Amino acid sequence: MRICCGPYKAWVLGVLWGLVSTSVNAACLGDAKAARVHVFDVVPQFTAARIYGSWSPLLQRVGTASGLCFELRVAPSIPEFEQKLFLGEPAFAFVNPYHAVLAHKKQRYLPLLSDGEEMLKGILVVRQDSPIRQLQDLQSKTLAFPAPNAFAATLLIRAELAKKKIDTQTQFVKTHSNVYRTVIQGEVAGGGGVNNTLDSELPEIRQQLRVLHETASYQPHPVVTHPGVPAATRERFFKAFASLTQDDAGRKLLDAVGISKPVQVNYLKHYKVLEDLGLEKFLAIP
Repeated sequence: MRICCGPYKAWVLGVLWGLVSTSVNAACLGDAKAARVHVFDVVPQFTAARIYGSWSPLLQRVGTASGLCFELRVAPSIPEFEQKLFLGEPAFAFVNPYHAVLAHKKQRYLPLLSDGEEMLKGILVVRQDSPIRQLQDLQSKTLAFPAPNAFAATLLIRAELAKKKIDTQTQFVKTHSNVYRTVIQGEVAGGGGVNNTLDSELPEIRQQLRVLHETASYQPHPVVTHPGVPAATRERFFKAFASLTQDDAGRKLLDAVGISKPVQVNYLKHYKVLEDLGLEKFLAIP
């Protein structure tokens, strides 16, 4: 039976919203007097310690300014993060671009903001002293990737290799940081990452790597919200987030999470285009 009435839809969203929010007794980053705590999940591109260290102070300040309260969660792996996202658990989540596509299809998550300063590119890196000079040299070699569904670091790279009929072996190592270090240690011939995670590495890491290949550019990782999050809450969050550009301390917080210039985004304009890339054959859906 199809139910299309407005009041029913509002009731369903209200129920869903209750499921992705917790009581004020949960851990709170932001306004401790807020009526509810919003679960905020971050895709684990880096170690949990690094993510908590960068996102906790940012959410504390955004929450205080907006009157909102957040519980920051970092899953042990990207597949575990995806499982919670695709079940509709978090109210807010920082996701990769293709996660935005899948989460929109599965749970109607809505992109809210992303970085407007630098577009996202997939990169394939090798050791600085590697004899590999072109993609064809990777034939039959083993490559490291962060996770099966990492958008630019895995899916785009694997799709481009497949188009060129370059067969490789695949090793998943959980994070971008692990990819770069696995390549440096010589355990694999190369690895997939993205421009902004490589840029955020220490100089001594970057200096040991060479970018062999770059993909086309796409809108970077967005913060998405569950469909039950009210429009007014989304607006309060965006305004508080964007206000961090107005002082040095706020700009440092933004730089730490890779969103130096927050801009509003939406699904149709910024992420629907990814549906046409033909990446489904490479997906591993939990």
